[in-house]
Order: sequence, then structure tokens, then C-alpha cells
Amino acid sequence: MNPVLPLQVFVPDPEARHGADGRTYVYGSLDLSGSSSYCSREYRVFSSADLVAWRDHGRSFTTEDDALGEPWRDATLYAPDCVYAHGRYHLFFCTAANGEGVATAELPSGPFSSPVPVAGAHGDAIDPAAFIDDDGKAYLFWGQFHARGARLRDDLRSIDATTLHRSLITEEEHGFHEGLSIRKHNGVYYLVYADISRGRPTSLGYATASAPLGPYEKRGIIIDNTGCDPHTWNNHGSIEKVNGSWYVFYHRASQGSRFNRRMCIEPIQILADGTIPEVPMTTSGVEGPLDPCRFIDASRACSLAGGLYAAPVRCPESADDSLPANADGYHEVLMNITDGSAAGYRFFAFSGQTRFHCVASSGTYGGRIEIRLDDLEGEVIGECEVEGTGAWGRFTRSSCEVRPVDGTHAVWLIFRRGRGQPDGRLLDVRGFRFGR
Repeated sequence: MNPVLPLQVFVPDPEARHGADGRTYVYGSLDLSGSSSYCSREYRVFSSADLVAWRDHGRSFTTEDDALGEPWRDATLYAPDCVYAHGRYHLFFCTAANGEGVATAELPSGPFSSPVPVAGAHGDAIDPAAFIDDDGKAYLFWGQFHARGARLRDDLRSIDATTLHRSLITEEEHGFHEGLSIRKHNGVYYLVYADISRGRPTSLGYATASAPLGPYEKRGIIIDNTGCDPHTWNNHGSIEKVNGSWYVFYHRASQGSRFNRRMCIEPIQILADGTIPEVPMTTSGVEGPLDPCRFIDASRACSLAGGLYAAPVRCPESADDSLPANADGYHEVLMNITDGSAAGYRFFAFSGQTRFHCVASSGTYGGRIEIRLDDLEGEVIGECEVEGTGAWGRFTRSSCEVRPVDGTHAVWLIFRRGRGQPDGRLLDVRGFRFGR
């Protein structure tokens, strides 16, 4: 389910590559929880055989190495990409100083070494995207506000300046903000990017062309992460075909910050006319509708409203030893819940469940949770009263009856204060499930 990696791992800007070994490898930046800036000085590669269980291959590249020298030593690493050519894997990366570099490795997971600047692109802009066409020719795309693109020379360390295009797509015409990624399907080239046309670059838009260097026509938006967190600002991702099906890899903000971003995945379709219908964010992701009897971390909400957000808690105190716990003792809870706050979860496969159970903490007063189906204005199937637990950080279980329903539905939890309860903080919610 989404997010797909452990909750303590923050990988934004995911560039997915399905490998010859049948595993899908993801190359992304690495955010640090609690940081007040984007990214860090290292990359980690993750891979999966089924897009559900993920393997952490550890640090794949870092600039925290005195042997690197200038211009890379201690540089912050922004979004990367990786392609296979000439018997080696080539990691294209960028830094906060608009530096474009490439390092190589024998394995898709790295470690990558011997970085050099990409001549002709270094120092020009951010967010590289690499592409090798069916004829073996390699291309590099990068840029912010104006997308650059050029053919790479055979050594993949420099561009052929005679092929350089400085405005493949632009912010004014296409909504292009940053974060390019490119794929090819049925002879059509798809340029995916962070799209600012809805006011912030929270969308992944796409443009298509009949040649890698264009001209490109904007076709639409694939996904928008607006509502994933009160402070979400950007998006960056890719599309990839895995075992015959297409998916969008993207990130969501979390923890009440634009700087703590997590990788998520949704199935998509590329229709016969080449268009990609927009898909919503979900909690279920590639797994499909979830078992409602499975305990769900409240922090996995795909939509939030009313200022609440997920925040980390280490081993919260519990008055019930049967409460489910993550294996590493790391927990997140929904915090800053006030009257009218809401959290949405898509999708569950219901089969007549009759009870709702939640794990929450409160102070003196507690609160009330409306359980609605499908959307914020959907049918109320139950209301759960949560008594005060006596201390914030002390979590107990509450439950209520719900009207039994069948079929696939989204669930929205709407938080209300009780009668006579003052305005302010109502609850912290750790998780919930349905049952009989």
C-alpha cells in the first residue's frame, strides 16, 4: 500500500526502471525527516519483484567523500536517473548548484563511482532524465521552467551541442516547472514532468512527440498530489511498464512539511489514442482494494483536509497490549486534529463488516469520528465516540457499530468535537480497522 517504503524512509523524485532481472529499480532523492531543506548528500536504491515488497540496497552514491574533490564534495544531491549502456549502469545526477554529473556501476543498485560533469549540461539546470532509444542513441533531458534536451555522445559524458534544444516545453505553454522523465510507447515519446498549471507543481503532466527531441504537445495530467499534506508543494516522478502494465511513480509530502516526501505508486492506463487518464491518489496503490479488517496506519491517508497531518512518534504509550505495532518501533499518528478535520483512504473491499475500531489518544475530552463512504459528503455508516485518555501520547482502543456494506469504497474519517467541548486539539489517531 502507499506509501510503498517503510514510513521512516523518504524517497522523492522516483525514477523507476524495470530491469532485465525482472526487478523494478527506483532511483530517487533522499529526504531527511525533520529537515528544513530538500534532499540530502546521498542516494539509496530500492528494488522489487512485485512492487509490493521492497529491498533496500543501501547507499548507492554519496558526496560525503573527501576523495571526490570539486565540484561534488558535500554537494546536495537532487533528482537522479539511471540507464544501462556499454555494459555498465550510468547514474545521472544533479546538485543544488545546477551541476549535472554522471557516475557508473556494474550493478543496477550500485555503488556508483567515478563521477564526472556532463559536458554541455553541467551548471545549466537541474533534474536530469536519460533515455536510450531503440536505435541505441542516447539522450539527456534537464531543466527548470524551460526543458532542455540533447543527444548524448557515445561516452555518455557529454552532449552533442549541435542537437541541443533549450525550450522543448516551457512553463508558459505546457506548465513545465521541473522534474523531467521520458518513456516511449507505441512509437510515441512521453515527457512526464512537474506541472504547475493548477497553481503549484503538485501535478505530473505529460507531453508527447513523434521524435525524442520534439516538438512536444501537452496532453494532460496523470496525477495530482494536492491534499496529501497541508504543506505539499511539488511532485516529481515517472511512468514505467512492469510485467505488461503501466504505473505512475510519484511522491507525496508528509509530516506537515514540504521537505519530507515519500514514494507512492498507482496503476495507470495508456489508451489507444495515446492519452493517459488522470488517476486519484490511493492508500491501496498497486495492491488493489484493501481488506478492511487489516489494521491501517492512520498516517497512510491519501487525502487530508482541515490542517491535520502525520507526525512521527516513537513507541507511543498504550493501555492495550494487543494494539498492533510496527516491527521497528517507529510509528506515525495523525495530529493537529480539530473540529471538521478529515482524512480519506481509498479503497477498501467491504463484505458486510459491522464494526469500526480505532486507536487514538486524547487529553481530557476526547472526540467523535464520523465514518463516511466514498467522499466527504458521503453516507455516514457509523459514529465512534473516543473518550479522553487522560494524557496525550496514551493510546486506547475505541469501537462502534457501522452499517454493513459491500463492494469497493473509499472511507473518510470526519472528526467532531463533543457537546460542551472547547475548540482546539481533539485527538491523535494511530490507526483503524473494520471487523465483525
